[in-house]
Amino acid sequence: MPSRFNLIEEDRQQKGGEKRSETAGRWQHDSMQKMLTIISNVLRGSASRHAASMVASSRSYADFTPEATFDIKKVDLHRLEEGPPLTATLTREEGLKYYRTMQTIRRMELKADQLYKQKIIRGFCHLYDGQEACAVGIEGGITLSDHLITAYRAHGYTLTRGGTVREIMAELTGRRGGIAKGKGGSMHMYTKNFYGGNGIVGAQVPLGAGVALACKYLGNDQLCVSLYGDGAANQGQIFETYNMSSLWKLPIIFICENNQYGMGTSVERSSASTEYYKRGDYIPGLRVDGMDVLCVREATKFAADHCRSGKGPILMELQTYRYHGHSMSDPGVSYRTREEIQEVRSKSDPISMLKDRMLSNNMASIEELKEIDIAVRKEIEDAAQFATTDPEPPLDDLCSHIFANDQPFEVRGATPWTKLTSTS
Repeated sequence: MPSRFNLIEEDRQQKGGEKRSETAGRWQHDSMQKMLTIISNVLRGSASRHAASMVASSRSYADFTPEATFDIKKVDLHRLEEGPPLTATLTREEGLKYYRTMQTIRRMELKADQLYKQKIIRGFCHLYDGQEACAVGIEGGITLSDHLITAYRAHGYTLTRGGTVREIMAELTGRRGGIAKGKGGSMHMYTKNFYGGNGIVGAQVPLGAGVALACKYLGNDQLCVSLYGDGAANQGQIFETYNMSSLWKLPIIFICENNQYGMGTSVERSSASTEYYKRGDYIPGLRVDGMDVLCVREATKFAADHCRSGKGPILMELQTYRYHGHSMSDPGVSYRTREEIQEVRSKSDPISMLKDRMLSNNMASIEELKEIDIAVRKEIEDAAQFATTDPEPPLDDLCSHIFANDQPFEVRGATPWTKLTSTS
């Protein structure tokens, strides 16, 4: 028979168990409520982001400003009564196209920098980041049936002239899928109506005059854009070309991309006169803000009309800036300060300038431009993957494509008993 003490103890334990069970039940209920609240918040947040995305997406078709007019910097003139307009009209489609192209050039060059430092890209490599408004603006002022030739800082022009990121990156790494089949490298890329990519300083300028002479001879209403840098501006062959082009009234636009430094030498230390747009003397000239894509485009249109009207050559100086050194072997900070580079980035960056114009005039949304950035980065990464996995061209291809249309013929190799075949 249980004692009174045992009965009391059993009763206390039973009540304690019930209390613990009640507490556990309450804890489980509270935990479940918290879990449901978290799930609800997550779902609401996801729904809000999805709704915002749908709103941004739907805005791209209806609520954006389709066209806007902007004031642009006045162009300095030489031997001209009037110059390009002081305003430029930009459509939404043009703005998005220019933004995407400039971002593609910028990201492509940054990836090339990375691959060079990893020793995947070798040899000479001159990057174009900072000067994107020049290439994109020039292309906006001419047509793809016109002709263009430039120096060795050519990656951006290869893209605007019709090359693909995949072909350019593969050429940089010397692969078979490169735009010159892996045999040209950084300085020697070509597309239809684009003649490089030339490694000899200033040598492309007289070649451009030859192309312009062909345009005039054929009477096809086309012109040639012949580009060079401030570092090449003192070359004698450039002045000879000015003279011949003026005598023959050739349809050529000479463009000096003045990025302030010829290799590591500032323009003030290398040129007695830094007014490069006046260097043609008897040839009319324009000095243009080369960091503003709209300013470059309008000046190029003006210059193209001048050439097509039979007035002969015209000279443009684009005042621009490169963020990288002269080439990948130049760190770019021994002759200029990091603060100088950062100031240009913060005040005059061509991509930021276009982006601000579009956003402040409701021509695009931040979300839409971010989507373009993401798509561009993916395109660059995909191209880099191809450029590092595509095979190198075989030795048998070394002497091919010497001539455009010819029967195969033998080429002697490095030794008399080594024979290679050239095919067109």
